[in-house]
Amino acid sequence: MAEEMKTEGAPEGAPEDCGGSCSSCGVSGCGARTEHQAPAKYQPNGRSDIKKVIAVVSGKGGVGKSLITSLLASELAKEGKKVGILDADVTGPSIPKAFGVTERPMPDADGINPVETEEGIKLISVNLLLPEGDTPVAWRGPVITNILNQFFAEVNWGGLDVLLIDMPPGTSDVFLTVFQMFPVDGIVTVSAPQELVGMIVGKAVNLAHSLEVPVIGLVENMAYFKCDDCGKEHHIFGEPQGAAVAEKYGIKAVATLPMDPAFAASVDAGKVYAYDPEDALTPITNAIERA
Repeated sequence: MAEEMKTEGAPEGAPEDCGGSCSSCGVSGCGARTEHQAPAKYQPNGRSDIKKVIAVVSGKGGVGKSLITSLLASELAKEGKKVGILDADVTGPSIPKAFGVTERPMPDADGINPVETEEGIKLISVNLLLPEGDTPVAWRGPVITNILNQFFAEVNWGGLDVLLIDMPPGTSDVFLTVFQMFPVDGIVTVSAPQELVGMIVGKAVNLAHSLEVPVIGLVENMAYFKCDDCGKEHHIFGEPQGAAVAEKYGIKAVATLPMDPAFAASVDAGKVYAYDPEDALTPITNAIERA
């Protein structure tokens, strides 16, 4: 009876409701797909020439992943690179706020034109499509997957040296969609000093390894607070864990950033580009260039 319920042409061992088309299937971990055919990766449109795609990930929210994405884009742009950011954190987008961008992306005959910051960084984000910045996004997985496809394949990115993808926290649907369907060249993972965060970072790193995506760098954010009066570094969240986590998972490039009120001030003012991390991110930008 189970065999009768399958669509003709469905691979052996597929679920009962399999339609037989692996390329359009959203079911992850299907052994029949592996034996039958891998889904085709999304491809940029004819007006896009993207040299590298780098995803910025964290296994846990609240560690400053979007901030690190914005700072990396800014540092790469200051080095003369052509940079874009795809905000894949569809339900919690924050990239436009960091750069003070509010205008809407405009379509043309070829696709969607991304918004550009004053510094020339190209952005696409759900928040640029909503009527108000605080309008909630409550979409199911298939809708989010379609949005991500459009953001990558239907946007006129032009010539980019690096496209950074700001990922949502965790290792669920969006993580799998991006790493299975996008031509990702590597990931930068973001952590905080707590041991718990280091463990959760390990989950993202191990999943990336299982999907054969290289981990090119780790940024430990909020590692210390430097006193303005005495200059002493205080470890508010405990001793830094970045170096140990990087060694454990074989990550070569490591960067450490402090807790700095200027971070929040720059983002609130929409001027993250103006913040100077004082070469702290150079190991990561160099690793991105080598990826």
